[in-house]
Amino acid sequence: MKIILASGSPRRKELLSCITENFEVSASDVEEIIPENITTLEASEYLARLKAENVAEKFPDSLVIGCDTSVILDGEIMGKPADENQCREYLQKLSGKSHIVATGCCLILNGISKTFTEYTKVYFRSLTDSEISEYITSGEPFDKAGGYGIQGKGSLFITHIEGDFFNVVGLPVCRLNTEIKLMTGDVK
Repeated sequence: MKIILASGSPRRKELLSCITENFEVSASDVEEIIPENITTLEASEYLARLKAENVAEKFPDSLVIGCDTSVILDGEIMGKPADENQCREYLQKLSGKSHIVATGCCLILNGISKTFTEYTKVYFRSLTDSEISEYITSGEPFDKAGGYGIQGKGSLFITHIEGDFFNVVGLPVCRLNTEIKLMTGDVK
């Protein structure tokens, strides 16, 4: 059976290779608009489903995996920062606080779909303005939800987490592996 990752994220590609080397990447081209009736905690799962359904149309006989990761602070979703100002704003808001990282996943196989969301709580230490400026200058935060990467220099800001580290990177590897096995009947 062919597995298709409906994401162009290099981090997700790397993490999925922990589960299997036998997959292809086909990034979704859907517009990521969240309807007003979808809550912040449901948004990632909603977008993951949109992405998976879009790619599943092209690969109807494959297992398609769609994913989306959100950083949520005080009920607000922090996406990928559009520019330095938004990145600075995000990091200032995250400084000294905890937030939730939600990664929604949708698996589609033979017209049957399974969705789930994994949540991880991330704790930031207080950041100085110069630390934020230096991090922004590194260029690392711009393609990451919330404007930071736990697997890179952003790790210097995090005191601890509650939950799955890989979920914060963008793919809840353990849970996804379990769900793939359940969906394909490969449970031993």
